[in-house]
Amino acid sequence: MDSNESNSKKSNSQLGSKSKKLGVDSNDDMYLNEDNIDFKNWDMQLGKYLAKIWSKKSEIQEEWEIDLTKLDIKNAIGQGTYGPVYRGVHDGKDVAVKVFDWGDAHVTAAEALALRASFEQEIAVWHKLDHPNITKFIGASITTTDLKIPTNNNPNTGQNHLPYRSCCVAVEYLQGGTLKNFLNRNSKKKLSFNIVIQLALDLSRGLSYLHSKNIVHRDVKTEKLLLNTYETLKIAGFGVARVEAQNSKDMTSETGTVGYMAPEVLEGKLYSIKCDVYSFGICLWEIYCCDMPYANLSFAEVSSKVVHQNLRPDIPKCCPSSLKNVMKKCWDSKPEKRPNMEEIVKLLEAIDTTKGGRMVVEDPPTSCFCIHYPRPPL
Repeated sequence: MDSNESNSKKSNSQLGSKSKKLGVDSNDDMYLNEDNIDFKNWDMQLGKYLAKIWSKKSEIQEEWEIDLTKLDIKNAIGQGTYGPVYRGVHDGKDVAVKVFDWGDAHVTAAEALALRASFEQEIAVWHKLDHPNITKFIGASITTTDLKIPTNNNPNTGQNHLPYRSCCVAVEYLQGGTLKNFLNRNSKKKLSFNIVIQLALDLSRGLSYLHSKNIVHRDVKTEKLLLNTYETLKIAGFGVARVEAQNSKDMTSETGTVGYMAPEVLEGKLYSIKCDVYSFGICLWEIYCCDMPYANLSFAEVSSKVVHQNLRPDIPKCCPSSLKNVMKKCWDSKPEKRPNMEEIVKLLEAIDTTKGGRMVVEDPPTSCFCIHYPRPPL
């Protein structure tokens, strides 16, 4: 037997051996028997391979990366869309740490890698933002391996039970809580008109800044607006924010919360920064009324009526016309007719707060003037 024939047989033997390890049959024609292919094993091998690539990439320090060993987690304070939220301390400053869990059991290694790439793109934009009405970015990490999570909120136990496909973001911690909770606490007495305008200005200035950077928030609502101890409003919740496409051709995925979503978003049509303007108009109504829009309607009803019947929250008769006009301009059904946020800032700055009072509550004060809840049984 010559050396070429010997080498050929040896190569075929090795190839057949490798094929069996992958869960496939080997024959002279090298056909693959699909019933014997172990796709789960392939994905595991791909995961290991991508993990090696990712670990090498993570050795390159990004300017926004945070040293998790210097982050002291205190306790859990909430649950976000993609994972838990913790309160902690970093360099002597109170921070909120949001964990993004991509789901070990529900996504493939390739999908997890794509999600992390998207995460990096978002952070690359967010860490450069600097505005008094935008939650301050502290740092982020593409892994949570060194993040020590106290068990049962006991700070003395540094355990980490987070999935290995997790990332985290640290932002400034705001003690005032969400605007939603603040409005709920004032649902009976309502807010003075000057506070209404101040909160509206804070929100409009923050959104105007984001839009100047071509960033669409896409989920503006009172639950994602935070207050500091001085009741200054700051925009948070950048989980679905994205840099606006130049031609908006890929800005079509439905995102946000139904009651605050613009008609074009609900219909799955093209949308732009004007969808944030619509959401702002709903928030403005909510700030003035200290109530929830469409409280008695289901999500399906709201979605259908907003799109097909031009449903909007009822504006109380006591609402000053200057503020009422801003609301109506913002939630116009045609995006091109809505003002941009820079214009809205100017409209709000021009309002004389001495010519408006608190919202008038019906007697008995069972609800906001503009939404009637059924009375409880006597």
